Formats: sequence, C-alpha cells, structure tokens
Amino acid sequence: MGQGVSVGRPNGAEVTPIYWDDACKHLSRRDRVMRKLIPQFGEGRLQSRGDAFTTLARSIVGQQISVKAAQSVWDRFAALTSDAPTRIHPSAVLSLDTAEMRAAGLSARKVEYLVDLASHFESGEVHVPLWQEMDDEAIIEELVAIRGIGRWTAEMFLIFHLMRPNVLPLDDLGLLKGISVNYFSGEPVSRAEAREVGDAWAPFRSVATWYIWRSLDPLPVDY
Repeated sequence: MGQGVSVGRPNGAEVTPIYWDDACKHLSRRDRVMRKLIPQFGEGRLQSRGDAFTTLARSIVGQQISVKAAQSVWDRFAALTSDAPTRIHPSAVLSLDTAEMRAAGLSARKVEYLVDLASHFESGEVHVPLWQEMDDEAIIEELVAIRGIGRWTAEMFLIFHLMRPNVLPLDDLGLLKGISVNYFSGEPVSRAEAREVGDAWAPFRSVATWYIWRSLDPLPVDY
C-alpha cells in the first residue's frame, strides 16, 4: 500500500504527510464544511513522532487517566529503562519486573498490557517492516490481537503514527461531536450518519477527521 509515505525534517524528529496539500485541495472542492474549516488553521498539519513501540506503549499508559497524570507515569516508567523517554525498546520492558513497573504508577493490568505489547514486538508477531505494504485493516487486525489495544487505539495509530490518509474512526467521540456541530447544527448523530459524511471525504478521511478535531479544539491534535 505505502499510503503513509511521508517526508520529514533531517533529524527525524517530525514527519508530515506528503499528501496533505493535495488532500486539502480535494476536500475543499468536495465539501462545503472543509472549504470553510481548512483555511482557519493555516499551515497546521498532522505530525508523527517517535517509533511504533513507544507510541503504542504511551497509548496504554495513558488509558483512562488524565494527560498530566499519564505524562507523570510515563516519565517514571521510562526512567526504569536505559533508553531515552522518547524511545523505549521492547527488550528493556521485558527486562523489568512487575514490582518496579507497579512502583512507577502503573496498574497491574497496564503492566500486563505493556509486557504483552513488548512480547509481540520482540517475537516478531507484529510485522513492523511490512506495515508500509499492508492495508489498514490488516494492521488493525495485528494490533487488536495485543492485550490493551482496541480498534480505536489501532485507528489512532494508523492516523498519527503511520499517517494513513483514509481512516475514519467512528468510535471516536470527538469525531462524532465535531460532525454533529459542523454538519447537523449540534443535533446528535448516529454512526451511520457519521459514516455517510465521512464517505464523502474519501480518499482523505484522516485529514478531514483532523480538521474536525481542530474545529473543537484549536490546539493541534497529537498522539
């Protein structure tokens, strides 16, 4: 597939999709709401940072707690390894014992999830080198086989890490709220109605979703 092909800065710290400008032109032509929203956010665009394992580990650490609390727990957890906090390796997680991880503020369940994630990566059960060639659903299938990762997390990973252009995360409450506000005058929308709106955004549903999120919160969405 190779849909997430992207260009970045020389140091690799930030990566942005090469399709973004084309997507904005396409959406502006096809959709009256996008025509209005896109110019409001200037040069803002999706950015990917970090590596696959660290991104997924952070998503597990952050489940069901505030952003501030998640960062605090993550910093303590990352400090247990010899790696930089921006990149943790599966082998480093597997070398930790449960008591250490619990002392960093992780629940027993999150410890289990992180160990399972590390095991999947270390054993090669997830085919990271092949992801650029795999379609979205095949990657989602691999990810949801890992404990603690559901479809929503897998879709966020496709959008924010692999930067796939055509993901529509119908389980995302922000997307449903944004469609309600921008397309239905604030009336509640069903998943079927949201899907119908999203179908008109293809093949750049990820980009439109990002602008819908921005319409609710002007700060860039980051994951």
